Amino acid sequence: MTELAPNTPVLVGVAALQQRPESVNEGLEPSAMMIEVLRRAAADAGTEELLTRADRIEVPKGMWNYSDPARLVADALGASAATTVLGEIGILQQSLINRACASINNGEAQIVLVTGAEAKYRGLQAQIAGIELQETAQAEAVPDVLLEPAAELWSALESSSGLGMPVGYFAIMDSALRYAQGISVGEHRDQMAAMYAEFSQIAAANADAWVREPVAAEFIRNPSPGNKMLAFPYTKLHNSQWNVDQAAGLIFCSVAMATELGIDPGQWVYPLAATESNAMSVVAARKELHRNHGFRLAGQRLLELAGRSAEDISLMELYSCFPQAVRVQLQELELGQGVPLSVTGAMTFGGGPLNNFVLQSTVKIAQMLRRAEQQSGLVTSVSGMNTKQALALYGSEPNPQGWQFADVTAAAEAATILCELVEDYEGPATIAGYTVLFQGAQAWRAVAVCDLPDGKRTVAYSEQNTILEALQVGEFCGRQVAVVEGQFS
Repeated sequence: MTELAPNTPVLVGVAALQQRPESVNEGLEPSAMMIEVLRRAAADAGTEELLTRADRIEVPKGMWNYSDPARLVADALGASAATTVLGEIGILQQSLINRACASINNGEAQIVLVTGAEAKYRGLQAQIAGIELQETAQAEAVPDVLLEPAAELWSALESSSGLGMPVGYFAIMDSALRYAQGISVGEHRDQMAAMYAEFSQIAAANADAWVREPVAAEFIRNPSPGNKMLAFPYTKLHNSQWNVDQAAGLIFCSVAMATELGIDPGQWVYPLAATESNAMSVVAARKELHRNHGFRLAGQRLLELAGRSAEDISLMELYSCFPQAVRVQLQELELGQGVPLSVTGAMTFGGGPLNNFVLQSTVKIAQMLRRAEQQSGLVTSVSGMNTKQALALYGSEPNPQGWQFADVTAAAEAATILCELVEDYEGPATIAGYTVLFQGAQAWRAVAVCDLPDGKRTVAYSEQNTILEALQVGEFCGRQVAVVEGQFS
C-alpha cells in the first residue's frame, strides 16, 4: 500500500436506514433517524469515539422544519463542541462530502459526520390516518455554517408558462436531447422504459431499496391508473420517489485518527477525487438544451485527478432524478460499456429522499468496494434543474497523489452559451424543447422553450387539445410556431 499522509481522508463508517412502521407513532422523526443511522455507522467502523470526538456534522436540508439539525444530532451523540453545517436546497449533496474531505485534508478537522434523513412516507401515512405528528421544535437555532445557492433555480418567465415541479424542466431538456440524438419519440420512450426496468431489477436485489419488485418496461413506458403521465414523456415511474423514510450516515476521518482509534484498514474506503460545477443558469436560457458542459468538464477533470480512465470504473451510481439526468451523463461522461448505471436501483426504485440520495448511494458504493480489491466506484450528483453537477470517485485502494478536488465552475460558465429571455414576445419562433404537463390523467398544458429569430429566447404555452395530442406523437423540436400573448400555435 502507498504510504499515506496522516491527514488523508478515509471513509470508515457507513450505514443506511429505512423504516416502514406498522404504526405511524412507532416511526422515528428525521432527526432521530439521523442520530440512529450515525450510531450504526460508528458501530460499522467499530468505535463510538468517532461520534463523541466529531469536529463537524454536516446535513443537507430536507422536508422538515429544523433550523440546525446537526445541532440536534451533536447534542444527542455527545459531540456538542462540533461545528454544525446545513446545506440548503440548491447546494450539491456532494459538496458536503467534499467539504468534509477538504477539512480533513487541510488539517482543519479529524472526524466529520455527514448525515441526512427524510420521513415523508411516515408523514403521508399520518395524514391518511388523520394523525398530527410532532416534530422536535427547533426554529431559532442557527447552524455554524449555512450554505446557500448563489442564484435562483428558475425564472419568472418559466413559472408564468406553467412550469413548477422539476419534472417539466427535465422533460423539456430531454426532448432537446432526443432531437439532437436523432431518435424518434417512440424510440426515446422505449429506451427510457428499458433503462428504468433494469433499475427495478437492480433494486429487487438491493436489501436497502424502497421498492423490491421488478417492473416491466411496458408498464413504465405507458400511462395507467397506477402510473400516471406527469410531464410527457415522463410517467410516475420515471420520477424520483420522494415519499420514503430513509436515512444515511457517513463517517470520514483522517488516516492518523483511524490509526489512533484502531479502525481496521479493511473498513477503510478511499475518496480518490471529487469535482463539481456550481455554474447557475435557468433552463430556458441554456442555448444548448441537450448539452451539459458541467458534467463533461467535471468528468474529464475527475479522471485526471484520480489517475484513472473511464474503463477503470467498476461500480457507479448515476444521479437519476429523471431520465434526462442519466441520459445526458451518458453523453457527456463517455462512460465505459457494460457497467450497470446504478447499484441502488436508482431514485425511482431504490428510493430518492429529497436531498440526501447521494449519501445513500455513497453508502452502497462503499459497502461494495470493501468486498472488492483494486476497484473504483463513481457517484454523481445533480442539484436544481441539472443546474449544478458533481462527481466523486472512491477506491478500495488509495490515490497515490492523495485525495484531490477541483471546482470547474469557471470553465463550465465559459462553455455554456446563454440566451437572453424575452417576455411579451409576439411573432415566429422555433421550438427548442417542449413537454406536455398533466393534471391527474388529463393533458393540461404544453410548454415550449422557443428560439427567436434574433437569437433570444422565450417560453410559451398552449392548451389546445389538438396541439396537446400532436406533441405526444411526433417530434416538434425544430418546428416553427407563432407566439401570441404567451401562447404558441
